[in-house]
Amino acid sequence: MERRLAAIACADVAGYSRMMGADEAGTHAAFKAHRSAIFPIILNHGGRVVKNTGDGFLLEFPSIVGAIESAIAMQEMMAERNHHLPADRTMQFRLGVHMGDILADEDEVFGDDVNIAVRLEAIAAPGGVAVSAKAYNEASRHLSASFVAAGSYRLKNIEETVDVWTWQPGGSSARDPGPRNKPILAPQYRTAIVGVLPFTNLSDSADEYFSDGLTEDLIHALSLQSFYRVLSRSSTFSFKGKDLSTRLIAREIDATYLIRGSVRRAGTKIRVTADLIAPENGEQLWTGRYDRDIGDLFAMQDEITTSLSAAIAPEIFRAEASTPARSLSTDLTAWDRFLRGLSHYYRQTKADFETSISLFREAIALDPALSIARAYLATIQVQGVQYGWIRSTRQLWAEAMELAESSVRLDPRSSFAFSILSYLHAMQGQYEAALGAANRAVELNPYDMGARGVLGICHLVIGEHRQAIELFSMAVQRGNTDPRYQWAALNAFSHYLLGQYDASLSWAREALYLNPNHLQVLAVRAAALAQSGRNEEAATATEVLLSHFPGLSVERHLRNFRWKSPADTARYREGLLKAGVPFGKLTLVESAPKRTA
Repeated sequence: MERRLAAIACADVAGYSRMMGADEAGTHAAFKAHRSAIFPIILNHGGRVVKNTGDGFLLEFPSIVGAIESAIAMQEMMAERNHHLPADRTMQFRLGVHMGDILADEDEVFGDDVNIAVRLEAIAAPGGVAVSAKAYNEASRHLSASFVAAGSYRLKNIEETVDVWTWQPGGSSARDPGPRNKPILAPQYRTAIVGVLPFTNLSDSADEYFSDGLTEDLIHALSLQSFYRVLSRSSTFSFKGKDLSTRLIAREIDATYLIRGSVRRAGTKIRVTADLIAPENGEQLWTGRYDRDIGDLFAMQDEITTSLSAAIAPEIFRAEASTPARSLSTDLTAWDRFLRGLSHYYRQTKADFETSISLFREAIALDPALSIARAYLATIQVQGVQYGWIRSTRQLWAEAMELAESSVRLDPRSSFAFSILSYLHAMQGQYEAALGAANRAVELNPYDMGARGVLGICHLVIGEHRQAIELFSMAVQRGNTDPRYQWAALNAFSHYLLGQYDASLSWAREALYLNPNHLQVLAVRAAALAQSGRNEEAATATEVLLSHFPGLSVERHLRNFRWKSPADTARYREGLLKAGVPFGKLTLVESAPKRTA
């Protein structure tokens, strides 16, 4: 293995995954054509191609001046080629350049300085070049192109911050280096990267097919989420049977989180264990164990996959939400602001809701295309109304609907975006639209228990309460940790509307453990106690409800319910009135002498 000083350039295509999804063959052909046109520029500046990736390449140059000049020449050529193409067929590269001491083994190169070049490529704007200050300071006196300081960056797996200089064609690189104008990363770099290691088979070698199949199914299930990226089978199966530390594996495949597990068979029973790990510090974020009878092998495998996916996905959300708290920088991108808002949302207090709403709005202002921030902002607004923390207004509901609709337009493959759209349609009595969006969410991701539960909400508002309870129960069993979905509260209403008041009270009690001031749960608890004939307890429950929400009346409360069945609304109204909740707003009538005065 040889150690030498070299300049490294890394390139990729902005939005390549989206382009492949729209036209796989055309995108691949265009990429190959552009790459063929670029290679002579690389050779003319003394460079060599170290590695071709699916959507880019890694280059080595003996001279940092040659590397930067080559990067600029490539981008100028691409700008010219794109100029003659329609907007939907343009392809823009991003290039990162760094220099330093590298390790060379045969034709491969390794080391932190290679990793820095890779990270810089993610910082570069589409069509632009990002260069480390170390490389720029060495080459600047030999360069005719104009670069602009873009500030300091804390790069993943790199201990020290890196100062960055940027260039774009036509002098558009002259960015304000202020914090609000730092480059916002493209969608595929906003997310965590998850690697699923091959599950270890602890039984006979004949059962190897099951552990491998379970791993592949879990990779597929997790990849249907839009919050993070999941590495392909080929990226992780190369570590099968190797006794390597998770930290080393994560650095090799650039994973933020790793999932590992084992499969053990005894007779007709099978046991699957799994762990979610943050490999950089070795923290175990989640662990689970599933014991099943083999029975129908494929059905059992699918059930375990669904359970694993439903349990692991929310834990990745939680882990990512805690990231901003560890950040030392106050200079936040749109994604950073979204994550910081998410961390407040998970605390589920009124003050944190207000902070979360503010941060989600800031994220959207910085990046109007950030679909997930729009979906969460719509969710938190509706939940705030249901908790009694936000006043219900036509303007709020109109804004929430606009946020949900735009979230779907921006990310039409997100089951969460369709789920919140369905939820809003259901809350506003648009039953067919709600069912259509919910079914689309389930179709996009059959493993998303949130989507299944939202389909249950559609059945609830239509009046099909047994179907609703079945879907809520499925969601509770497999994904009860995500605050986006209030399964206990929803179950309390469904059982109440079926006349199953004891079950309704049980679910209301569970919901109030998590949020003791939940307006709608306090109300349905009082109604269920009154319908059960427990009048003293109902009166006490109503006192608690009105002490938290003194202006509440039955008439005002029912405005937020758009149930299809008049019988459901009548049953709920009856219970509230029996419990002693005032029907309408009380008005004080002044005496005649006082009016005269």
